[in-house]
Amino acid sequence: MAMRILFLGLAVASAVQSREIGTRTSSETRSSSVVASAESPTVYIDTYESTIRGNRSQYINSVYNFKAVPFASAPTGEYRWRHPQHVAGWTGIRDATHFAPDCPQPGVGNYSEDCLYLNIWTPDTIPLNNVVNNIATGIGVVPANTSESLPVYVWFYGGRFGSGSASQSTFDGAGLAAKGVVVVTVNYRLGALGFLAHPELSAANEVSGTSGNYGLVDQQAALHWTNENIAEFGGDPSRITIGGQSAGAASVLEHLNSVLADGLFEQVIAESGATYPSNPLIGSVAESYRHLGEAEKQGVSYLAGLNISTIAEARAAPVEMFLGSSNMNDVTYKNTVFANNSAYMEPPLFRPVLDGYVLPATYQEMLIRGNHTIAPVLTGGNADENGASTDPGMTAKSYTAQSAYEFGSVGLADEYFKLYPAGNSNQSADTAANTFYQDQTKVSIWLWANEYLAGSERNTSGKGSYQTYTYYWTHAPPGQDQGAYHGSEMNYAFNNLYATDLPWTSQDYEIADKLSSYWVNFISSGNPNGKGLSHWPEASAARAMTMELGNAWKPIAVASKEKISFMRRWFSKWPVY
Repeated sequence: MAMRILFLGLAVASAVQSREIGTRTSSETRSSSVVASAESPTVYIDTYESTIRGNRSQYINSVYNFKAVPFASAPTGEYRWRHPQHVAGWTGIRDATHFAPDCPQPGVGNYSEDCLYLNIWTPDTIPLNNVVNNIATGIGVVPANTSESLPVYVWFYGGRFGSGSASQSTFDGAGLAAKGVVVVTVNYRLGALGFLAHPELSAANEVSGTSGNYGLVDQQAALHWTNENIAEFGGDPSRITIGGQSAGAASVLEHLNSVLADGLFEQVIAESGATYPSNPLIGSVAESYRHLGEAEKQGVSYLAGLNISTIAEARAAPVEMFLGSSNMNDVTYKNTVFANNSAYMEPPLFRPVLDGYVLPATYQEMLIRGNHTIAPVLTGGNADENGASTDPGMTAKSYTAQSAYEFGSVGLADEYFKLYPAGNSNQSADTAANTFYQDQTKVSIWLWANEYLAGSERNTSGKGSYQTYTYYWTHAPPGQDQGAYHGSEMNYAFNNLYATDLPWTSQDYEIADKLSSYWVNFISSGNPNGKGLSHWPEASAARAMTMELGNAWKPIAVASKEKISFMRRWFSKWPVY
């Protein structure tokens, strides 16, 4: 469907604005007296039979943005802890020039349970034309070539499933839109509001008999909305890539495994994402999950701690009651050899649930069977995350004691110290610790890719392609001392250095242009390669290589054969997710 951005005449706009504005509250449908123009384009959304008005990006004039577009109704009252519901249409023109409030979370002032909105950035590469087929009145604009639509990138933020927002400047989509992509960022429920499981909630769910994954089904509702409506913003619903970082990366991989999301996207980008299912660090990172029975017991205990005994009481309680403890930690590593190792951070209590419905089976089962959406995947990790840092704070003595304890617990201490010797200084101990964690990240992602590719080959659906590209990000943004930290690639991938106040250099702008070009190519075709870029080879079990991005642009070895062999044995000693 051609994009329907309509520049209404003054008389038409005045008549429309004189009507009652919408069926939602005034704060949700802020009306505007600005006459529609090239600076304030309007879009008619067929599924709502309603119109929204956006504006130009504050950063890039050639890009339109539409903010706070509702994709589901407010999950409040009886709809708290229910799957998202459809939005009713509205009369008048809904203002879409300001972000919606964040979903409720600690430390944020502007939040609301009515938070299920998305934001859209789309290029202004359209000439003024007389509308013939789109609408009967006024002068409108249509794409220069209505047979061509743009690829779509739907982004889910990170934040350990307890914080985050689609309005964060780090995710501003104008930089990618300027390169020919329609960008969508999505709010979803967080913490207890997004991931509470409870026997009452499960019993009330007549479809699945489960509970706990409300944040994930919010994301899936946004994908349904995008499939149904993005053509009206110039996007191609047959070319949707879902992306995210950290908890957002875990989310897109969970949608890759969820039958409920099958057919809603074609490609996946998971930044700081894929983790080998028996890497012991997986319990700490965003891909950690809980089993349904365990999560239901935790939900009962959690509500009891708030002096709440029933879901009816919980739905009637003020939302603030669920913020103070919604990031209460789990005890994944309690009473294990990792309990005193800061690299193995306890996950938040409220996170996804292996319920057999939204998440049908363990990651390992899904990988082995190939029983998942068959899609190209781009995934990787960063040099200073997952245990590695610019200042590990080790001494030769502390490093030796900690490593002997952890690796000795599974009979691998001698082999470990041959590969990662402590040396006799703080610096050598820090280097050994970092090298291990960095190797663990690269090997873990490579092994995941091998399993994904092998499982996809065993899938008998005949649907889709599954080429996979892995990366290792090495560039440290300027003005900070945390190195290539967790999330440090995002401004570059979004091509939006303009949105974050760091002392960017010309080198940073060059890196952003290259990295975002890889991303745009992948979003467009499932292959990151393109003119003027160093070749990025597909992942392969036959070649233990990954693509370094940032400080260099070249394939590099994942690790030596000896270290890969050791890492396989190390992973084999731990529970499988």
